[in-house]
Amino acid sequence: MLAWCGPSGIAVTVDPKRQEQAATYARRRYALIAADGIVSAAYAVAWWASGLSHHLDAALLDWTDVRPLRVVVYLAIFGLGYGLLKLPLDYLGHRLSRRFGLSVQSVGQWLRDLAKGGLLSAALGLAVGEVLYLLLEWSPRSWWLWSGALGFLLDVVLANLAPLIVVPLFFKVTPLADGALVERLTRLAERAGAHVRGVFTLDFSRRTTAANAALMGWGNTRRIVLADTLLRTYTPDEVEVVLAHELAHHVHKDIWKGMLVSAVVLWAGLWLTAQGLAWAVGRWGLDSVGDLAAFPLLVLLLGGFTALSSPLTNAYSRWREGQADRYALQLTGRSDAFASTMANLANQNLGLLEPPRWAVWLLFSHPPLGERIRLAQRWGRENERV
Repeated sequence: MLAWCGPSGIAVTVDPKRQEQAATYARRRYALIAADGIVSAAYAVAWWASGLSHHLDAALLDWTDVRPLRVVVYLAIFGLGYGLLKLPLDYLGHRLSRRFGLSVQSVGQWLRDLAKGGLLSAALGLAVGEVLYLLLEWSPRSWWLWSGALGFLLDVVLANLAPLIVVPLFFKVTPLADGALVERLTRLAERAGAHVRGVFTLDFSRRTTAANAALMGWGNTRRIVLADTLLRTYTPDEVEVVLAHELAHHVHKDIWKGMLVSAVVLWAGLWLTAQGLAWAVGRWGLDSVGDLAAFPLLVLLLGGFTALSSPLTNAYSRWREGQADRYALQLTGRSDAFASTMANLANQNLGLLEPPRWAVWLLFSHPPLGERIRLAQRWGRENERV
């Protein structure tokens, strides 16, 4: 075992065999992520280059003059084809999680969750698509500005309603029965200035062996949510430092800041997409920027920008998460519990202590676990001397 003995003498251990498994799992997961990106881009290119998008648009125009109806049928066909094409990759991801002991779902259970997620995404995507094409028709020059504003509002609404609508679709949400732990976590939230509506547990164990926790919602919907897998294997001190990290995002107003950063990035992406669509009009058989046949081009332009900008947004997220780690240490003073929590997450969730730098740069929204353990070590040593 890899071990570190903290200021209070509590040993923090990481299983080297689990790290070997984590490295293998990570390599295969990175390959699946790359394959997903290639398949997604190739699908949009095929629709555009083959003329399929123009043919479908023309067929729908012959069928009906009602533009909103044409939009929803086009997007439904495009989305259904994409979902079917990605299904084998999604299944390989499920099999990978099963093989490494992270998923406990049967194929049937996994398919039910996939169907629920797909229907939810489809409903939201069709609604967003309808609004987008209304804006493209109504304001072809400034549609990107209005779309970014509406995207920001949608983020706000979803963040507030997710604990009430989205999470219960996939997990059973129940009040935490451990009264002493509820009181302890509620007091911690009060110390951080966060009013919460209760402490709840999710039945993660029906789907996964991984552990997690969150502070969800805003205002009257804000609540502490703990996975049952976390409660079963972590001490109250460790649960407390996990919550302290989540509370830091409330104290630092990271939710709002993150949404504003996302909105700026979205506006930039939409503006560049608008320039690309305007350039394509008249050159590639498009009648206007709102031409439904141009949808694959819109997907390629916006998706390409998102991929290129993700290292910057991930770097911003890692910085904010690092600040949240420091706050958790200051709020609780439990460097040993923090370090042991990170080590346990490495063991339980197959998290790499030292992932490749390119992977951190491209994919990681949180600092690597090894870096977070070293932060706790430094904090513990510095405060031991004080």
